[in-house]
Amino acid sequence: MLKGLVTALHVIMSIALIASVLLQSGKSAGLSGAIAGGAETFFGKKKGMDELLGKVTMVVAILFGVTSLLLGLW
Repeated sequence: MLKGLVTALHVIMSIALIASVLLQSGKSAGLSGAIAGGAETFFGKKKGMDELLGKVTMVVAILFGVTSLLLGLW
């Protein structure tokens, strides 16, 4: 019963992780994008929605890792 619940939670977390990564805005391509992207990160010019999606992605990834470990131990 508990293993089935953890498996269902694992599937939900995997779908949520994929969705949260795909919803984030892409970085600029090329060398100029790498330089500008590093400067934006360094000076903290993140937009509101991107910052929220970054935090959501981090939390969902941690929960995904925890459910992966639980399923691996069973």
